[in-house]
Amino acid sequence: MFNPKTEKIEKLAKQYPEIITKLEGIFAGKTNIYIDYANVAYWQNKLGWRFDIKRLKRFLDSFDNINAVKIYYGTLDGDKRSEELMNAFAKYNYDVKTKPVKIMRWSIDVSSIESNSPAILRDFISKPLLRKFKLETIEYLNQQLKELNDQGMKYIEVRKCNFDVEIGRDMLLDFERNGVDTFILWSGDSDFADPISQLIDDKKNVHIFATARRISRELSETGVQMFDIKKIKEFICRNKDL
Repeated sequence: MFNPKTEKIEKLAKQYPEIITKLEGIFAGKTNIYIDYANVAYWQNKLGWRFDIKRLKRFLDSFDNINAVKIYYGTLDGDKRSEELMNAFAKYNYDVKTKPVKIMRWSIDVSSIESNSPAILRDFISKPLLRKFKLETIEYLNQQLKELNDQGMKYIEVRKCNFDVEIGRDMLLDFERNGVDTFILWSGDSDFADPISQLIDDKKNVHIFATARRISRELSETGVQMFDIKKIKEFICRNKDL
């Protein structure tokens, strides 16, 4: 059952009744939503519009069958924007799952290797691709790294905070212990293929909410149904992007 939480949602629902009917059919029985926010944030750059987490939550809360909206995102200690985002998630009553972002330093210091050595490059380029490069290409790339070294740059920082294990675990636990009927995953990562396949085999209703061409081949091969989030842009994006 759809019960709009705001007047704006109610007006939009009258403009797009087919979308509401479609979602009412998807959100069948006790429904949990799992949002891999790092994926969602990446989609924004491709879509050309940004999500409004307040509007998104109020829209989802308008569907009575939705039991929980779980959002997964890393916290960068000492970063004001990261802290503000976490506070906003809590303010709008998301079920927040977080952990510290790991910052790793990867060396780009080529001072101790030969100019034609792939020793540093193999940390950034896959071996099959690296083997296709001509010797001149290796030397050129190492020269580019040397120029960065001469400017004082000896490493780059890589941020990592993956929630694939936590999301997959929560989905299976919600199936086994919490009587969830419908599982809605906002992500396109291939690592979810196994838990998705298991849920489908167990006759559960599973949908991927993503954008076209943004889900992995492994996920597509599970046969999971996909809903294109561009269809609900008017309900969930920032007002200035409309």
